[in-house]
Amino acid sequence: MTKAASAAAKDLAAAGVGGVHLAWADNNGIPRSRIIPIAGLANAATRGVGVTSLFAVFDSHDAITFAHTGLATPSGDVRLVPVIERLRRLAGQPALAWAPGRQVAADGSPWPYCQRGVLERQVGLAAERGLEFKAGYELEFAVAPAGSPGIVGSPGHPGPAYSPHALVPLDGFVAALLHDFAANGLEIGQLHAEYGLAQIELSLPATDPVSAADDQLLARQTIHAAAHAHGLIVSFAPMVGLETAGNGWHLHTSVRRKGRNLLAGDGVPEGEGAAYLAGLLRDLPALTAVTAPSVPSTLRLRPGFFAGAYAFWGVENREAPLRYVPGTALLGDAHANVELKTSDASANPYLALAAVL
Repeated sequence: MTKAASAAAKDLAAAGVGGVHLAWADNNGIPRSRIIPIAGLANAATRGVGVTSLFAVFDSHDAITFAHTGLATPSGDVRLVPVIERLRRLAGQPALAWAPGRQVAADGSPWPYCQRGVLERQVGLAAERGLEFKAGYELEFAVAPAGSPGIVGSPGHPGPAYSPHALVPLDGFVAALLHDFAANGLEIGQLHAEYGLAQIELSLPATDPVSAADDQLLARQTIHAAAHAHGLIVSFAPMVGLETAGNGWHLHTSVRRKGRNLLAGDGVPEGEGAAYLAGLLRDLPALTAVTAPSVPSTLRLRPGFFAGAYAFWGVENREAPLRYVPGTALLGDAHANVELKTSDASANPYLALAAVL
């Protein structure tokens, strides 16, 4: 790993990169990071960099909750170790690169509060049972001019929903998103003006769960940088106004055994695929506490807004919190998946996927 990190650092430095974001998401879904000089990347890959264990008890307002024995103390340190195979130069911030970080104990052993580690363990347990999961996010966010009173007071595009005309004023921003996502190693399935006020949605293709959570973090960094470069701000908040449609980060998952998509069926899932969907439905209130955990999340879950207000599942039903998407003759059985609507950016992506698995 040190050799790979040294080689990557040499190439990045030659390209003008001066530092690397080591990024993770806290329990509120908020991205945090440490920037290290590019010359320190190899050392960080071996020894990590120090961060306080208090990040496990930060709240969404950057306050520290002193209510958890063993964590509610200013004494303590963990090490943040970059995942070198996910290292990317940031197209929208060319002097910086980005890598997700693992949080490990001071002696290098697994730290139980590392969210990425929790998901990695769930993926490992699934593999022991012969199961392979795929996951992908749809990301909704609202846009406003920088320095404006906010989305409601100064929406970044005028609509109408789903219209190409809506995004004409944001042409430079859209072009930057398409360019920067590709340059950062992220694919976009589609991008469009969504139903909500000044809302945009883009989708990421399905991949393994840990990569899907990494991609979600990198996508946020990419979107924020592109918005800043074009005089905009973006909000991923579940609600940007009480009368508007909220922002969901819909989570699509599928499960395979020996390469066969278990959610494939004759219009509805069968066998183990049906059992997977039934488990999600049975545990939906508990899942939602992890995947849509904030007060604004609760406000978003209203009937008529395709947000998943009631506990049921349906075939291609966008009002259902669990929308079953079958395979078709055109798309094939591999396309079959289930979409969790009760998911948004206030969730930690690693913990959200770990709970679903």
